[in-house]
Amino acid sequence: MSRKKTKTYAYNYEQYEEQGKGPKDIIGDILADKDFTDLTELVIGCWGNPWEENCQEVINGIVANADRFSHIEKLFLGDMDFEECEVSWIMQGDYSLLWASMPQLKELTIKGSMDLELGEIRHEGLESLTIICGGLPKSVMKSIQKADLPNLKKLLLYIGIEDYGFDGDEGAVKELLEKSDFPNLDYLGIVDSEMQDELTKIVLASKYAGQVSVLDLSLGTLTDKGGALLLEKIPTYPNIKKLDIHYHYLSKEMTDKLEGLPIEVDASDANEEDAYDGEIYRYAMLTE
Repeated sequence: MSRKKTKTYAYNYEQYEEQGKGPKDIIGDILADKDFTDLTELVIGCWGNPWEENCQEVINGIVANADRFSHIEKLFLGDMDFEECEVSWIMQGDYSLLWASMPQLKELTIKGSMDLELGEIRHEGLESLTIICGGLPKSVMKSIQKADLPNLKKLLLYIGIEDYGFDGDEGAVKELLEKSDFPNLDYLGIVDSEMQDELTKIVLASKYAGQVSVLDLSLGTLTDKGGALLLEKIPTYPNIKKLDIHYHYLSKEMTDKLEGLPIEVDASDANEEDAYDGEIYRYAMLTE
């Protein structure tokens, strides 16, 4: 029998309201599913009431049944769209015990940052860590900064904004990049920020700029100020083969110049700034 790659387990609001389904039930339903043993990727979506209950029971259930989850190499916890739950309302959990219980795990994606704790991160095999949120807490950044992930190849962090969980500043991102140690990192994404120009400067001055082949600065408020920095610095980093800046506030002229770089450039989804009462407003893609 060929192994199925992925399957999503989730409850909709009707299942929550009418059947009482919630995070306490999802692990049992997964383990009872005849398809489960053939999976390598597990996606857990809405657990019925993610704005009222966090997913700690889901995490705890995986840890408690670690032997039965030993074939899962990719885990996505919180895969839901805004109609199910706004990203800023998703209540996450504490992943401290997950690292040791899933030594086979290669990819972890987390959506939502409310109640999110990563604890002390030590994992020999993890190759990809993605956190999708409307605001990334400093405590989470600190855990990543101190993480022991010798084989991490991809790090993608949605920075977000203060109103929805980001309680740091550009200095916190700079410290993360300076003090972390990911010798095999090949993809760096610092995205979805209202200070994307400032973060672009920090990323381009970091040690990882001379290491990665993919640089992702998308989904934020990148303007011609940041674009000019990219135009100047990218040619000095021959290791960078792809630049992702889709969803931006660049002028057509700057976009054309960046797309003329001798690398793969995604500069799609241009946005226009709003002007109101003499003020200019630009917005990151994912916040609330």
